[in-house]
Amino acid sequence: MPEHVPPAPDGSDESGQNKRLGESKRRPRGDGGLRWSESRQRWIAELTIGYTPAGKRIVRTASDKSKTKALKKLQAKLRDREDGLPSEDTRYTVAQAVENWLQYGLSGRAANTVNTKRILARKHVIPELGARKLRELSADDVDQWLAREAERVSTRTLQELRSILKRSVARAQARDKVKRNVVMLCELPQGRTGRPSKSLTMAQAEAVLEAAESAKPWLRAYVVLSLLTGARTEELRGLTWSHVVAYEAEREQWRPVTEAGWEHDEFALYVWRSVRATGDTKTPKSRRTLKLPRLCALVLAALWDDLSARGLTPGEGEHLVFGTRHGTKKSAGNVRREFRRVIKRAGLDEAEWTPREMRHSFVSVLSANGMAVEHISRLVGHNGTAVTEKVYRLQIQPVMEEGATAMDRIFPGADDEA
Repeated sequence: MPEHVPPAPDGSDESGQNKRLGESKRRPRGDGGLRWSESRQRWIAELTIGYTPAGKRIVRTASDKSKTKALKKLQAKLRDREDGLPSEDTRYTVAQAVENWLQYGLSGRAANTVNTKRILARKHVIPELGARKLRELSADDVDQWLAREAERVSTRTLQELRSILKRSVARAQARDKVKRNVVMLCELPQGRTGRPSKSLTMAQAEAVLEAAESAKPWLRAYVVLSLLTGARTEELRGLTWSHVVAYEAEREQWRPVTEAGWEHDEFALYVWRSVRATGDTKTPKSRRTLKLPRLCALVLAALWDDLSARGLTPGEGEHLVFGTRHGTKKSAGNVRREFRRVIKRAGLDEAEWTPREMRHSFVSVLSANGMAVEHISRLVGHNGTAVTEKVYRLQIQPVMEEGATAMDRIFPGADDEA
């Protein structure tokens, strides 16, 4: 039998606490606890809300210099547990939530995408809101932060920043770190005007095609295909020779040029993949087949001959049309740097143009020459004309032949090289 310890003369027990606090007995297990911390000089409320898979207790705490306030915080946590609501982690910060999302919430995304998200988060989100306790983050805090950022970045970047914070808080909410996602209550303000999209005029397009004639065979082919097919830059960088096909009239079928050769009249492009993380095109509708204008077939044949002369002609397997000398994918930066050399030779400001604007120019040239927006929408792989009109509003006034036919009419110089 343990020896009974008589109460102290002042009415307290051995710890000197319970009687002074007016507590006649210990709280039942599961009802949490309240204790005084000498080191912190504060009342500490503790509540066990569950256990980890390893059997370690998950404890939520709250503290206050006032015993009454600490007790109220404990009671609030108990009510939340009884109502089936999560008990928030009072020490969890916005920075911790964002870093957790960056580490675990971007699996399967391309390395460039992950890097971009990380830069945005650590440059714009964490410095501004990171020190804030997540449970104390309010809609007003987010509104004020977005208003400040709107003066610095474009609307598109502002959307990215809001998305990063919203997804970080949503992940924390799913893990009982916070009860609600206040970011969802905030409207997105208008940011700074971004870099406007633009397209080449007819004269500029002809100048670029002329400048590309003296470029490396792969670069010439890349520029010509960008301008005359409207394929996205990531689609061209992911293009394989097996997806460049020729029509064999005697067999009445399309076959890869790796098998059929180049002695044919009709060629097409299977735009079925890209250099995105999954290898898929941007949307299911983007997966399309385009008949090639004659100039495109000529420059691709010239590129094939150049590879043959250097002993690099593709054999069996998936070989990239615009790959590096080692057969790997060219980076966007590498293509952009080489592309700007062509732009400079064409007499344009190379700093003002990027490869993606060849796609804008494709839309502009076709629209200016009378092609209906419905046909243009199909050629560029959009879900409908609404997307085309929205994205290319400044340019718009299965095997698809409309683009090839129109381009052969617009650029008749291709006949001279036949």
